[in-house]
Amino acid sequence: MTFPSLRSRLIVIILAPLLLIAAGVTVWQFSSETDRAEDIFDRGLLSAALAISRDVAISDGDALSPTTRRLINNTSGGEVFYHVFAPDGVFVTGYSTPPVLPKSVPAELSEPYYYDARYQGRDVRVMRFQYVTTVSDVAGVYNVTVWQNAALRRNFVQELVTRSTMVIASLVVSVGFIVWFGVGLGLRPLLDLEQAIAKRTPTELEPIRRDVPAEARGIVTTLNALLDRVSRRISSKDEFISNAAHQLRNPVAGVLALAEAVENAPNPEAAKTRSAELILAARQASRLTNQLLSFERAAGSDLSLNSELFDLNTVVTEVADSFGADLAGTDVTLDVEVPDRALRLRGDRIMIKEAIRNILSNALVHGGGRLTRIVLTLSDCDDTAVVTVRDDGVGIPKTKHLQAINRFGQVNAGPGSGLGLPIAVRVMSQHKGHLNILDVPDGAGIQLTFPIDRP
Repeated sequence: MTFPSLRSRLIVIILAPLLLIAAGVTVWQFSSETDRAEDIFDRGLLSAALAISRDVAISDGDALSPTTRRLINNTSGGEVFYHVFAPDGVFVTGYSTPPVLPKSVPAELSEPYYYDARYQGRDVRVMRFQYVTTVSDVAGVYNVTVWQNAALRRNFVQELVTRSTMVIASLVVSVGFIVWFGVGLGLRPLLDLEQAIAKRTPTELEPIRRDVPAEARGIVTTLNALLDRVSRRISSKDEFISNAAHQLRNPVAGVLALAEAVENAPNPEAAKTRSAELILAARQASRLTNQLLSFERAAGSDLSLNSELFDLNTVVTEVADSFGADLAGTDVTLDVEVPDRALRLRGDRIMIKEAIRNILSNALVHGGGRLTRIVLTLSDCDDTAVVTVRDDGVGIPKTKHLQAINRFGQVNAGPGSGLGLPIAVRVMSQHKGHLNILDVPDGAGIQLTFPIDRP
């Protein structure tokens, strides 16, 4: 069920249980008042019967006292009818034909007996009472029957329940109005917060600093965290665009210059040579562009959407196989060592392959002339998987480890873009792992540590 507003939702949540309670109280009160009315009216019939029996004994059945007549004319709000007959069944006083006694009633009654009957087309409540006395020298058990219209009891109960129901309904309506206006006052800080947010422009992403109720502080905190992430994301995008424009300016200018040189070549041999240089420059520009895109993707990758469970052994093997093409025409060899059992990792498979490949490419590009061997190792350590890339090249001085992982930072001048290790660092950060530059005596060593999922 949907609600047009938070106020309506709160009203329903508060009033629905209240209405159920009110209905339950009404039903309980109806039952209680019915029992109470039965007791009050039955006591009234008993009082009338006792008064009639007393007057019959005193007056020998000739007349009832004025006090008794007033009592039976207005007992519990209605007239009481009566009938008295002697032990031999002779009528003594009262109305001539009392309601019929049920057949299951014994002839002798030790206590007053109450029952419901029909009398002249109406429902009545009847009480039969027996007592021993002497009237006009006739001694024995006398029977006194008194009855009253049952509608009086129903009207009495209905009046009481109606009054109570009106009181309860008035209280519920009053509570409804109080809650309606109270919720409106309670939600006013949220409405003020909404207006404050609505006045913001797309460039205003500073945290919201406004006094709000304790229940809304979580929303403001979450919104501030979102604004902070959006602000950092926009800053990252702006920085990426600036860096891309800066880094691509020279390669694009070089490609354009080589293209013009090919066009203006004096002979076919010169054109061929310059075409080869143009292709090489275009490839370098393409490589730089791809690395810039990979760097940005590594920062904005959403693992909740892109993550999958895969075997890291397979990924390392695939990267090693594809990297073999880069080693063609060189004297560098690649050795791969992976464990026999599977190492399950949850994450972005493509970006992890990109990170490992960038580290291998870094070793090949920046290893120098002494580079002859690269070793790619995957090992299992407790709840982590460790990917290590070692080479026998010129290495990375310990004083330049921080520079090596900064964007566009190169320890030694070379043809690279300076994005290989920063891409790997971002990928590891996304996967809650970390990258370490090892302090080794010979060559360079890069280590990637991943948390893994055990079966």
